[in-house]
Amino acid sequence: MSQAVDNNAALKEIKLIKKLARIAPATIAVALFAGCSHGTSQSSAAASPAGAPGAHKTIGVSIQNREAQFYQDMESGMRQQAAKYGYALIVVDASRDNAKQQSQVEDFISKRVDAIVLTPYDSQAIGSAIAEANNAGIPVFTADIASTSRQGRVVAHIASDNVQGGFQAGKLVCEAVGKTGSVAIIDEPEVTSVQDRVKGFKMALAQICPSVTIVADVDSGGTRDKASSDTGDVLQAHRDLKGIFGINDDSALGAMAAVKAAGMKNIAIVGYDATPEARSAIAKGDMYGDAIQYPAKIGSTTIDIIHAYFNSQTPQPVVKIPVGTYTRANASAP
Repeated sequence: MSQAVDNNAALKEIKLIKKLARIAPATIAVALFAGCSHGTSQSSAAASPAGAPGAHKTIGVSIQNREAQFYQDMESGMRQQAAKYGYALIVVDASRDNAKQQSQVEDFISKRVDAIVLTPYDSQAIGSAIAEANNAGIPVFTADIASTSRQGRVVAHIASDNVQGGFQAGKLVCEAVGKTGSVAIIDEPEVTSVQDRVKGFKMALAQICPSVTIVADVDSGGTRDKASSDTGDVLQAHRDLKGIFGINDDSALGAMAAVKAAGMKNIAIVGYDATPEARSAIAKGDMYGDAIQYPAKIGSTTIDIIHAYFNSQTPQPVVKIPVGTYTRANASAP
């Protein structure tokens, strides 16, 4: 009897040892994962296959000019909304360099991010990078500036309604200038969003003050120094100028500097963005007003759209954020 008991105990012990041998690797793997869980969220994302069920989602964002206040506000909106959903963001600055931006997309692909957001510096040339991401199975979204390339597929574009915003700027110029007079545009025509702004601006003049004439439309590249220099040339050629539309606030502030340097008055300057510096100039009366965008809203909406896509919803291909106006009345409001 005792021999049978001993045999049974031995058999049970052998079975237990075999069972432990089977589960030990899994147990060790769990222990290792738990030991690594104190690292950064970016490291966790890299350790998990991108897009795997339950994996931490990482979104790569390449901003064409991270120094601009507009894009800083847009990034802030993205970060706040990404935190809400528990997504990690990798945000990089393309520094207005298409080759650098394309390289950043390649880096995102190597990191196996779950989605890519671009504000393209070159709307046409960026297509090849978008196609690369598509081939890697990574969805691409654009914010503020669209891709115009036939290469690659963008899931959704999120931006201000720039045609409507340009129309708002045109209304402000008509208010300031009156029924007749000459005005200039300080432009950046290679950028798609700017093309829409100028389109809306011209529509407003045609509808509201058709006798106001555009006598100059110069490409200042969206930069303050060149806008100031170009505006100086325009003022030399058109001493009777009554208004200037700067396609962004750097353009408008550059134009304002040139007007001051020339000692000219009564030229209504309208910008686009309503950055803090432009708002201060409007409050002082140095600028007439601005079309005001909501970059933080663009950023948060972009993350909302990506979240919906992650959850198998098909977003609209273009999502437009309305644009308002900012004048001295807004500056003095409590």
